[in-house]
Formats: sequence, C-alpha cells, structure tokens
Amino acid sequence: MSIEVKSISKSYKNQLVLNDINFKMSKGEVVGLLGPNGAGKSTLMKILTGFISQNSGEASINGLKLTEAKTDIQKQIGYLPEHNPIYLEMYIKEYLNFHAKIFKSPKERIDTVIKQTKLTKEIDKRIYQLSKGYRQRVGLAAALLHDPDILILDEPTTGLDPNQLIEIRELIKSISKNKTILLSTHIMQEVEAICDRVIIINKGKIVSDKKLEDLNDPSQQVIEVEFNYRIEEVALKEIGKVIDIKNTTGFKYEIIFNTSVDKRSDVFDFAHDKGLKIIELHKKNKNLESLFIDLTKES
Repeated sequence: MSIEVKSISKSYKNQLVLNDINFKMSKGEVVGLLGPNGAGKSTLMKILTGFISQNSGEASINGLKLTEAKTDIQKQIGYLPEHNPIYLEMYIKEYLNFHAKIFKSPKERIDTVIKQTKLTKEIDKRIYQLSKGYRQRVGLAAALLHDPDILILDEPTTGLDPNQLIEIRELIKSISKNKTILLSTHIMQEVEAICDRVIIINKGKIVSDKKLEDLNDPSQQVIEVEFNYRIEEVALKEIGKVIDIKNTTGFKYEIIFNTSVDKRSDVFDFAHDKGLKIIELHKKNKNLESLFIDLTKES
C-alpha cells in the first residue's frame, strides 16, 4: 500500500477544514482529488507531504507513519504545490542543480528529468523567460529529481492555456507509468483525462470514492464540441442518436447520445459536411459531472 490515510482531521482555530478523512492508494494508481475551491484538498496534500500537521488521525506512506518518520517519508514524495515556488532569475539547469544538492541526488538525474519533462529546447533560458506551462514543467522536473515513488500534484494545470494544459496532461500520464500519483483539481476533465479513480471532497469530508470505470453509463455518452460559429440545434440532431443538446457557451455544445458507440467520428463528419471547423472535441463522463454537482451543491 503506497498511501493510507486514517481518520485525519484538521482545524484552524474554530474552523474544521478536514473531517475524518479515510482512504487508501495502491502502488501505480493515479487518483484525482476533486472538489470545489475551499473543500480542503490543498490542506490534505500539505499534511501528506509533512508541510503541516493534522490535529488527529494518521497517514502512512509505504508503511511508514507520518508522525514517526516524516523525513524518511519526504524522501519518497515528489510535491508540486498549487503555487509553484521557483526562483525566476535562475537558469533551468541552475535551479535543478540547486534542488539536486538539497536531495543529494546524483547529477545525472538532472539530465534525465530535463529529457523526461521535455525541457531540452528551453534549457538556456532563465525561468522568468518561460511560459507558465514550461514553468510547471520545471516544477515537475524538480519534484522528480530524487526519483520518488509518489507524486502529489496540487492543481498542476491551473491557469494554463489549452495547448499548455494538454502538454502537462500528457506529461503527467507518461510519468504515471511507474509512479503513484495523487492529483488535486477542481476540473472534472482533468480527472477524466489522467486518473483511474476519483475521490470527491466537499467541506472537508470525502463524499465519494469511486473508480472512473464504475461511473460510466454504457447506454449513453456525452460529447463536448466547439465549432468556429453557431449551429442550430435542430441541425445537430442530424448526427443521429441525439437525445439532448446544450449550447453551454459561445459556439460550444454538449451533445448527449443514446448509444455506446463512440460518436466523435460522426460529429467530425457532420462538421466537415456543414463546412464547420472543430476547435475542440472530447467525450465527457456525464455521470461524474452529475455526481459532482449532486454531492457539492449548496443546500
């Protein structure tokens, strides 16, 4: 068992931030910690990395208790906090060398993580010259330097543009092949794209813990598509098997199909026949979205 959390609670003065949190993660799992802002996700991650202490309960990493072996546990964890704390005036390699000395990592690990995070073409730049996407890559490279078994990533895609977001998603997926990853986000698409399992937390409590495959409804699918201009909903029904359409924003539509057959190719063919350009096209997990809304909406 890579991570085991038993009855962790945390309060700040009179405010209960985490309330009796319990879950386990096995080696190689990628788990999404999903919840609205202020749900307690970052607090939980800070506890697991030893940055702050819980008021009660216990967390174990690879069999070591956090209250007894914090330093040994931190050697096994790579952590990328929500606000990536990097020294902007440093060159990329200079910054990674600084981190390598802290962790006493061999110097050859620097070149390894540079290649792994695809920073090679930017290597001669200072960090302030990088886009936010590449700054996140630097943060991930630093978290990987000591080759940890476990990665804890707090909102790693916040503030990225669509291209940067896809790049970081693919990077995390490539890293996940031999790491256990706990990924915090409030964006459901991130969980769908990267994770095997989702834990939903709301107001400091775990309200759901399920594998993504258990949330799938084989009889329906939801496709989100954005065109380059508006199209009438009656025209979209020509695609076939359409049971509902929502114009969510601008030229973006959410189409619900009554079939288990992947309809993305049909949507693409429809756009081609109508002379439309597709800006974005992906499948959504209708049940994950419904579950999230039901469990986190204000009463």
